[in-house]
Amino acid sequence: SGSINDPNKKYHLEILVKDEENACFLQNIIKKFGINIKRLKTNNTIYLKEGEEISKFLALVGATKAVLDFEEIRVVRDTRNNVNRIVNCETANLNKIVNASVKQIEDIKFLKKMKKFETMPDYLIEIAEVRLENPDASLKELGMLLDKPLGKSGVNHRLKKIEEYADEIRKGC
Repeated sequence: SGSINDPNKKYHLEILVKDEENACFLQNIIKKFGINIKRLKTNNTIYLKEGEEISKFLALVGATKAVLDFEEIRVVRDTRNNVNRIVNCETANLNKIVNASVKQIEDIKFLKKMKKFETMPDYLIEIAEVRLENPDASLKELGMLLDKPLGKSGVNHRLKKIEEYADEIRKGC
């Protein structure tokens, strides 16, 4: 006897065999067809938990329609998972940009409030003004807005200098 789970929820196929000898025998036959089937020794069950392996097994036993249905579900599920992964990554990157920008703007405003802004070198004043005018911009975008365009690393270096300067002033207060 055996069962296969709804592939919309999880991938799981199992076959329950009456004894260990038959379970071993069946597992070895299936493995000869390139399917990496595993076995639970506790109750003589052989099983698959990977979509690709389940698909191969269904094809092996001649369940052509089941293979097509299963693969269609897998494609939709995998696509949805990839889209979610990309969205999560983009959201994390945007949050990182926003949090860094907020901190940088706080530092710049603090320096202005303490009348220390104008004492910075011109190259730091320039990046500070560009950051204030473009709070949502990435480091790369900020670099492109400078009179002499600068790469991400150069922009980051200048903003770090401003942060260090603001921290020194805070410590001195």
